[in-house]
Amino acid sequence: MPMSKTIIAPSILSANFADMGNEVKNLSAIGADWVHLDVMDGMFVPNLTFGFKMIKDIRPMSKLFFDAHLMIAQPKRYVKRFVESGADLVSFHYEAEYDIDGTLDIIKNAGCKCGLAINPDTDVDVIKPYLGKLDLILIMTVFPGFGGQKFIDGSLERIAKAKALRDEYAPNAVIEVDGGVNTDNAQSITKAGADVLVAGNAVFGAADRAVAVKQLRG
Repeated sequence: MPMSKTIIAPSILSANFADMGNEVKNLSAIGADWVHLDVMDGMFVPNLTFGFKMIKDIRPMSKLFFDAHLMIAQPKRYVKRFVESGADLVSFHYEAEYDIDGTLDIIKNAGCKCGLAINPDTDVDVIKPYLGKLDLILIMTVFPGFGGQKFIDGSLERIAKAKALRDEYAPNAVIEVDGGVNTDNAQSITKAGADVLVAGNAVFGAADRAVAVKQLRG
């Protein structure tokens, strides 16, 4: 999925859950490219969000690319159901699954793009064995679980390392960055190698969401 521009993927974790249909529908109008779906189970991370049904219900509200980020334990059990719910890409955490190859295969065999996420304290090199299968590499720049956290110092170097590995082993994969992304640091994150920026509060909390998307993209 080579990109000619920086992709902005607002995280609906920061949207108004009481009006989620319209929140998702309006993402096209403000210039967003993807819809980022943060799925949390209260086990892998200390928070609960939403699951298959909400994704299925909001799928008709938008033609944008649905980017499902699973922060759940043993995701192999559920990845196919997220594909069936309407996700265009499903990513899961290296730290949450023993059978990474098998989980990636389930996603790809279901006709969906796949991604692998790593936490801020996980060595970037762990992605090497899987690069041949990945469409997306997700570098977490906060510890997963809650929105509104501060971008962790040292994350730019991790993004740059992921880019070097991607360029060598998986040139068609994209690098996504999630956590603490805002209009102040977006350009340095992109310069380090990010293709896709996930932003929650920076978009949904902005006085003018369309302007925020433009500023994030640069």
